[in-house]
Amino acid sequence: MADTRAEASKLQAKAQPSYNPTAFQQSALPSEPSERSELYLNLDCIDEAAAEAAYQYCRQSTKVGSKTFYMGSLLLPYHKRRAMWAVYNFCRVTDDMVDNARDVELEQLQARLRDWEDQLQRSFEGQVQSHLPHMVAWTHAVHRFKIPPTPPLELIAGVRMDLDKVRYQNFEELRLYCYRVASTVGLMASEVIGYSDPCALDYAVNLGIAMQLTNILRDVGEDLRNGRIYLPLEEMEQFEYSEAELLRGEINPRFIRLMQFQIDRARHYYSLAMPGIEYLDKDCRLSITVAARLYSRILDMIERNGYDVFTRRAFVPKGQKLQGLAKAWVGRSLRRVPKP
Repeated sequence: MADTRAEASKLQAKAQPSYNPTAFQQSALPSEPSERSELYLNLDCIDEAAAEAAYQYCRQSTKVGSKTFYMGSLLLPYHKRRAMWAVYNFCRVTDDMVDNARDVELEQLQARLRDWEDQLQRSFEGQVQSHLPHMVAWTHAVHRFKIPPTPPLELIAGVRMDLDKVRYQNFEELRLYCYRVASTVGLMASEVIGYSDPCALDYAVNLGIAMQLTNILRDVGEDLRNGRIYLPLEEMEQFEYSEAELLRGEINPRFIRLMQFQIDRARHYYSLAMPGIEYLDKDCRLSITVAARLYSRILDMIERNGYDVFTRRAFVPKGQKLQGLAKAWVGRSLRRVPKP
């Protein structure tokens, strides 16, 4: 009987999928939509060893894709940490479907997004394409932490906006975009982190908006080269800074005042978000504090660069990241912020 069990275990181990990160491109998806059900396995067929291999793929991808996000994740308990890697990879792949496909026809991109939505829906049904490690990890995390389907579907809707919307008339339009592409990430992450009161989700929405506004201000030049302007046109007009000047990359007093206004608004959203950290599970508060503070420092670097977002990319040096980590740790250790 013992020999039989041993042989069965060997056969089961051989049957488990093996993931080789070097053999898989992060944004790999079927080149054309496919309805072939044989591509999918039930999540029950993926054991813990296979799931862990998928999470490790996501870890490597996260480490390369976002050093700030990865540093913050290391402060989480391991079971939450690896789920955050899966969430990051799902969001990154979704974003890359548009950002890294500039030579793909619009109709084909729309078809791919529909196919991606189908994969997402199947993940909530416990079905996964076993050759895609990021989807194995994502599906495993979804069912362990009960991530609801609405935020990731809204994320795809936000990415779809980039297919046909290249200007934003006012902040109301931009805020919707920020909610879809960034606040939804915070809502998914909140389910992994855990919270004591549903009001924590409102704070997560504000933190997502703050971070996306930071991205927009950092990437003004890069977005221009891709034909997109996220700075609200009404506000550019308010500060008498023209689109023609923006396209020329002119840094003048009017542009500086416009940027100061945008930076102040981003900082305001950070200030709205930070009190919500006290509603998160205690074992995750430091991680989110560090991530928020480090990301907000990008705004400081924009100012330090003289508001040159056309030829210089604002980033937080590693030394300052470590300093920020130490300050956040000391701050949370020595004081307790009362709940609002």
